[in-house]
Amino acid sequence: MNSWPSPSPRHRLLTVGLVLFLGFLPFFAWSQAWPTRQPIKLIAVFPPGGSVDQVARILAQPLSQQLGQSVIVENKGGASGVIGTASVLTAPADGYTFAVVFDTHGVNQSLMPNMPYDSKKDLLPLILVGTSAMVLTTHVATDYKTFADVVSAAKAKKNVSYGTIGNGSLGHLSMALLAKNGNMEFNHIPFKGGGPLMNDAVAGHVPLAMGTVFLSKPHIDNKRIRPLAVTSSKRVAEFPDIPTIAEAGFPGFEAPAWWALLASAKTPPEIVKRMNEELNKALRNPEITHKLVAQGIEISGGSVEKARSFIDLQIDTWAKVVRDNGIKPD
Repeated sequence: MNSWPSPSPRHRLLTVGLVLFLGFLPFFAWSQAWPTRQPIKLIAVFPPGGSVDQVARILAQPLSQQLGQSVIVENKGGASGVIGTASVLTAPADGYTFAVVFDTHGVNQSLMPNMPYDSKKDLLPLILVGTSAMVLTTHVATDYKTFADVVSAAKAKKNVSYGTIGNGSLGHLSMALLAKNGNMEFNHIPFKGGGPLMNDAVAGHVPLAMGTVFLSKPHIDNKRIRPLAVTSSKRVAEFPDIPTIAEAGFPGFEAPAWWALLASAKTPPEIVKRMNEELNKALRNPEITHKLVAQGIEISGGSVEKARSFIDLQIDTWAKVVRDNGIKPD
């Protein structure tokens, strides 16, 4: 009875290599086809009209031109961005669905009970679009002429009230951090978003408001509210005469607003690399730069690792503030 000769080690190695190659062929074909298969979705995790929506729409146009594929913005607001971000993770991790997030992404993990995802493990930052100062403002008719006036009143526990876009927002957490560092007492008034906050701020119903440059600047320009201090590490071009909180007596204080694009951590690395390259290209486009700067955003860009390091630091920083101050969501 004839028997087949035993395959040589070299033959076995070639066979294993061929099997692996054939197994990966569908993946290679699929990833090479990206992004021709279908339109790309940018999920703006807040409702239309806000800064997240604006950033998503500003970036969608150049991305569409660069990739030769339609890029659609879909708004999925709710739970400080958690609902929209979670929807990216329930979609296939095939490079056709990404999240455009705001700084609340850095707070949600420590603030929200029963989070449907792990912000660090389940999501991969594609790029940090940019950062912005927040501005502490006051109605023009109040006695707060400078930031020092606010500090004096808060240290004297004179029931100093301020409004933000919501409980657990970065504005809320930054003021809680400021109060703890400076032995001050503030009364927080949460609003349901930037529109309601600014409506009451310009009407004088809330004496102080903490909001982004994007949110506050139109009302500052109209001289309805007065800027007192900014939360960035350096002064902002829009208000060169307004001090940072750090230089106004609180060295090292920094609380930037920020915007980023995220993907599922399961997204193929080739697509992550390509999207990062295309986003950086879009951010270097002078027209796009102008539009983002007009929103009060200082453009960042850079690598995936740069974005990851920045966002992880934000998550860790604000988790401590949430714990130290016993802050709960609405």
